[in-house]
Amino acid sequence: MELATRINAFHQLGIRIKALNNTGREQLYEQAIQHNAWFTAASVQNALDGIVLFLDAENLRLWISRYATAPAEKTIGIAMAGNIPLVGFHDLLCVLISGHKALIKLSSQDALMEVLINWLIEIEPNFETKIKLVDRLNAAEAMIATGSDNTSRYFEYYFRSRPHIIRKNRSSCAVVMGEEPRDVLAELGKDVFTYFGLGCRNVAKVFVPEEYSLNNLLDAWQPYQDIIQHHKYANNYDYQKSILLINQTPFFDSGFVLLTESANLVSPISVVFFERYRDQTDLQQKIQSHTEKLQCIVSANGWYPNSVAFGKAQQPAVWDYADNIDTLKFLTAL
Repeated sequence: MELATRINAFHQLGIRIKALNNTGREQLYEQAIQHNAWFTAASVQNALDGIVLFLDAENLRLWISRYATAPAEKTIGIAMAGNIPLVGFHDLLCVLISGHKALIKLSSQDALMEVLINWLIEIEPNFETKIKLVDRLNAAEAMIATGSDNTSRYFEYYFRSRPHIIRKNRSSCAVVMGEEPRDVLAELGKDVFTYFGLGCRNVAKVFVPEEYSLNNLLDAWQPYQDIIQHHKYANNYDYQKSILLINQTPFFDSGFVLLTESANLVSPISVVFFERYRDQTDLQQKIQSHTEKLQCIVSANGWYPNSVAFGKAQQPAVWDYADNIDTLKFLTAL
């Protein structure tokens, strides 16, 4: 299959997703929720919107033009996660756009990936021989896997003799300068609350100046208060609040999110850690200590080096790679 054909097929998939009518969207939402109570209509739609951005034909051509053609077709195993809707789509896109075959172990938590695969095959039937859904990935010649720190150790051992990308738990942080207006801090709320904080690009920690008032954040995040209406999130909130109270740990409480001071990077669902910094040198040292666990950094208008703007953490471009590992470079070099 020619590269132009593959690009056009994915572009047409993006058009099909974008053209879904209300009935089609509602059916997708319902199908997703039946398999995973964390998946809501809003989270599914957010994931679909992100995929549509990936599949712009011009972006696809620009992206793939930066790489050499893969020397030979390989069978690439993909172990997909299911923490947020369609999180494994980018790996599938990378494998197929580079000319390889995809051997896929789907997550039982995400029913939508198979739907999009079927749509892609309807658009371009030649993909039917390039995609296979399996329970075991023994036949993979190379491997891409995403999971917890525990499962990553299993993947690394099992696929140690084959080329692989094995991703572990990661999280994201925000840097507050201290002078951001309320509407800008409200944008940061998107990075915190989208997908209920379950994604690796969700902000779980905020670095703030020493004398900064955390009430600025809590006030700006009020538009997201309906998140507490979700029963699983509410259960986490109640549990985490009780733990903080029992341990007599100081915290700020908005009624739907808890802020508590911690040097750790990864916070539990419904909790956001904060840490104060003295100056830019102190801030850089604190962030560098988390380099291996950081997925992305957000700041107002992206002022902090190598960060993205508040509100944009969940809108990566097609050439933004998880864990900063260039998946397409890996695939085209096999």
